[in-house]
Amino acid sequence: MQKMQKGQKGKGNKNFSQTKKKYAELTNKCRFCRMKMDEVDYKDLKFLQKLMGSQARLLSKRRSGNCSKHQRSVKTALKRARFMALLPYVA
Repeated sequence: MQKMQKGQKGKGNKNFSQTKKKYAELTNKCRFCRMKMDEVDYKDLKFLQKLMGSQARLLSKRRSGNCSKHQRSVKTALKRARFMALLPYVA
């Protein structure tokens, strides 16, 4: 491999910046915003289980990637699902 001179730019992959931009567009919005859902339903166990950790606790907003509005909606749906005994309760 040749060493680059000072001030010389590497060739780089042009497609990398395009795919990076495309990935950034997807990650900026939460999954519920992308699906254009207003509220999370407590009967939708598939989504609720994805947002729970190994100890059946709700994942943080940072780890789940939800926006504030949908994180509150998930929290309420999780409480309702636990009350209806659809999901396990953690003390």
